[in-house]
Amino acid sequence: MNVSPFVESPTYVVRKMLQLAEPKPDEILYDLGSGDGRILIMAAKEFQLRCIGIEIRQDLFKRSMDEVKRLNLESRIKIINEDFFNVNISNADIVTLYLNVLANEKLRPKLEKELKIGTRVVSHDYEIRGWKPTKIVKDDPIGHNIYLYIFDPAKIFVPQSSKIPHPEIGHRLPEIF
Repeated sequence: MNVSPFVESPTYVVRKMLQLAEPKPDEILYDLGSGDGRILIMAAKEFQLRCIGIEIRQDLFKRSMDEVKRLNLESRIKIINEDFFNVNISNADIVTLYLNVLANEKLRPKLEKELKIGTRVVSHDYEIRGWKPTKIVKDDPIGHNIYLYIFDPAKIFVPQSSKIPHPEIGHRLPEIF
């Protein structure tokens, strides 16, 4: 299921995303919807991470594999041509996303089921509704927001506020369902 269009992340945004995750060498990074592989390549080359990309589109999968081979990074990067909903990501230390809000919403139950406590999830431009970010970097780089979440079911969920109607109009609103 293709849930989000491919849009390239600028290199300076990719670097900021990876820096925000504070990676340690040989940790495992998953890029869900890995596109042309730029996050994987930078993570492997500059941060010495072991990387797994999951890309559903055959053309992007082939393009990214060609670049990984050209750079001789096959020992550090594996790319799977598959729907990321069908791939287990439970061994991830870091997960990177550049999906829209609706795609993140569809992905959230999978993340909650499979991620271990302490996994860092970094999302470019779009939040994961219902999760409380550990850190938000706004307009750095300008025009881009980056959300960092450190997965811990005891801390990450946004508390549900009680629905109290506005005192002046709460009971006058028409029933629509």
